[in-house]
Amino acid sequence: MIRTLTISLLAALLVSACQTTGSEVSRAAPEYLGVDTFLLDGDLVQFEVSMKGAYSPQELDRYANCAAAQYTLIRGYGYARHVRTKLKQEGGIWAADAVYTISPSLPRGLRTIDASVEVADCEANGIPTV
Repeated sequence: MIRTLTISLLAALLVSACQTTGSEVSRAAPEYLGVDTFLLDGDLVQFEVSMKGAYSPQELDRYANCAAAQYTLIRGYGYARHVRTKLKQEGGIWAADAVYTISPSLPRGLRTIDASVEVADCEANGIPTV
């Protein structure tokens, strides 16, 4: 009797461990497809980024921010400011055309990026930079 009860309890625990609550959703990691960088003017830079498997447009924005932040550091500056982004999705691939200004000091505006902080955050979250 005790052996049957123990086996039943173990079976119940195994079954419950395999069930999900419905809020747990697994999805494939996004695939970052690359960055193209174009210097438009002295401090104005355009980034074209694309990725497959993005869950939302915000993921593509983060990818563009990471590229802009790394580029800012490469150029010897410390800050970037987002100017605009155009998004499109076609065949499961998201693409963004984003423009930023880069500068050695904190620029005016609402969407400013501290490049070294952003690059560290991107690395911690597995988002590639240029």
